[in-house]
Amino acid sequence: MQLTHLGHAAVLVEAAGARILIDPGNFSTAWHGLTGLDAVLVTHHHPDHIDPERIAALLAANADAVVAVEASVIDAVDLGGRARALVPGDEFDVAGVHVAAVGGQHAIIHRDIPRIANTGLVLSADGEPTFFHPGDALDTIVAGVDVVAVPIMGPWAALKEHIDFLRELGAPEGFPIHEGLLSERGWALAYSRYNAMTPTQVHDLRDGRPWTPAH
Repeated sequence: MQLTHLGHAAVLVEAAGARILIDPGNFSTAWHGLTGLDAVLVTHHHPDHIDPERIAALLAANADAVVAVEASVIDAVDLGGRARALVPGDEFDVAGVHVAAVGGQHAIIHRDIPRIANTGLVLSADGEPTFFHPGDALDTIVAGVDVVAVPIMGPWAALKEHIDFLRELGAPEGFPIHEGLLSERGWALAYSRYNAMTPTQVHDLRDGRPWTPAH
């Protein structure tokens, strides 16, 4: 498995010969122009996870890609009728990669802001690590995760919650995502705390290069 962090929530997963893009949002541009994708997956409808202005071009450039999105995305964004709705408990295969939908709700931003749905994604393949992209939630713990994408900062997040999430999940490796609102100092502080206070070895993938997990 190779994982490439393409900025903020966007992650390219390459495993079992498949290329799967998760959460191509408008806080990042490195995913623009990608081709050869077998699937495009989206955890929820916030624009930093699916860019409503650029998604049509991505799908047009990947006409054969499976498009699977948290169910409310279909009403929020024009996907040309191509998308299947994802709800927790759904499972399907894409070119040798098994995708499982987990979770249910976005983390609470404020009690006065209605919660929306959020579908975490667990990707696995024979002989490959199991990868977990939680979207914007830290309340679902998945057994057997080898690598986790940690949403390092959001208006709904606190450092103590991330540390407890990583401790309970127990993934051997991970990397920060969702960094679009962080300064360099803020990123470094959280990164150092994750590595010092959790069982997860957290890697810096901000250079946009493909990374192969050890586990």
